[in-house]
Amino acid sequence: MDLVVIVLRALAEAIALVVIGTGLLQNGIYLIQLGLAAAALIQTPPVASGGLLWRRYADAAPPIALLAPAFNEAATIAESVRSLLSLQYPSFEVIVINDGSRDETLQVLIDTFELRPVQRHFEPALAHAPIRTIYGARHQPRLIVIDKENGGKADALNAGINVSRAPIFCSMDADSLLEPDALLRAVRPFVEDPERTVAVGGTVRVVNGCVISHGRVTEVRPSRNILALLQTVEYLRAFLMARLAFSRINTLTIISGAFGLFRRVRVIEVGGYTHGTVGEDMELVVKLHRLMRDKRLPYRIAFVPEPVCWTEAPEDLRVLGRQRSRWHRGALETFERHHDVLFKPRYGRVAVVGFGYILLVDVLGPIVEVLGYLLIPLFWASGLLSTEYLLAYIAVSFTFGIVISVGALALEESELRRFPRARDLVLLTAMAVLENFGYRQLNNMWRLRGIWQYLRRSQSWGTMTRKGFSPQTKGAPE
Repeated sequence: MDLVVIVLRALAEAIALVVIGTGLLQNGIYLIQLGLAAAALIQTPPVASGGLLWRRYADAAPPIALLAPAFNEAATIAESVRSLLSLQYPSFEVIVINDGSRDETLQVLIDTFELRPVQRHFEPALAHAPIRTIYGARHQPRLIVIDKENGGKADALNAGINVSRAPIFCSMDADSLLEPDALLRAVRPFVEDPERTVAVGGTVRVVNGCVISHGRVTEVRPSRNILALLQTVEYLRAFLMARLAFSRINTLTIISGAFGLFRRVRVIEVGGYTHGTVGEDMELVVKLHRLMRDKRLPYRIAFVPEPVCWTEAPEDLRVLGRQRSRWHRGALETFERHHDVLFKPRYGRVAVVGFGYILLVDVLGPIVEVLGYLLIPLFWASGLLSTEYLLAYIAVSFTFGIVISVGALALEESELRRFPRARDLVLLTAMAVLENFGYRQLNNMWRLRGIWQYLRRSQSWGTMTRKGFSPQTKGAPE
């Protein structure tokens, strides 16, 4: 009997060491990311004035085609397109791709912008579902609407790339809002380093709670919905910390599908967006890394924190859970397709840092963390683990998480200052603490579901219900 207890205790300690060690490694990486992000913001501080941006970059800025796939977006499409058409950029066109919507998306566009069929010749460089009609706007020469059969987001973007004519295209969601100077800020790497830059990502923020008028966020406020608040902190940490840090060492493996700029010729060279995956945005960035590394060409895939794209976050647990499971499934699909990149010297830092991070955080992370939640308290309660192990686990799981979340929020406020009211910062700081007690654990359960769906080869997107943008405040009253 004593031998059985000794074996069980040794097994419990081994599991605890794996869980604590993995947690320490992850949190160590997060702290390094925070340091790299701070260094990047100090070295290249944001340009405060939109007028200065125009004087500095307008003459050299390349033409851009904004590609906005839309599927059942009738609630937000008109406001989103108005917002895009009023962007401050010298030369751009807006291409909305109606991907076989079953609601009134196309009719709303036709009625709002007085669309009519037009002839537009293009080279079918990328495969996609058939295009039914291409529309032009009577009074908006910059607007093109493609009506095509449903093929999914990747398919719709490929159609938009074919129809576009600009050397740079901007991939985005039709239900998102760009700040007026977002393109000018995002295009900086293409202007300053045109030979090497192949892709640039920008920041995506949660619009829930903000005041919106005529397709513009006129006042930044936190939401009244606790899920939206938690996602606000989560987005700050993911974009400002992780992506800025990876951009600094050229190992960025994902640019959000809600807002990213790409060199069109390189994207066509890698075959455009991949069909049959829910992680088409990550997949494209990895393919670009591989192309440039295989060709041994100098290149840069950058992230710029100043351009902001506002998106509506889910305010329902069921919808949010489906979204997070889908995101995780997409990361696993990309990792599987390009697993041969991992640790291969030919791919340099991308192979070690970029794919090593995916292996640790996305492939192993959810499994190890959930095992820790279940087993370590159980082992301690049964006497198989000492209190020291339990305290070490709590420090790794909660204390480090709080420090990193609050640190990312402090970095945002010190450099970008998006939240003008002190009470908003106090509320978000409270959320940065609270997210470690329940929300993070729930996220890991959703990621586990994503692993299960990935193993079952599910390709379902699920339903994403939206309230749409209204001119009133979407958050707490004064």
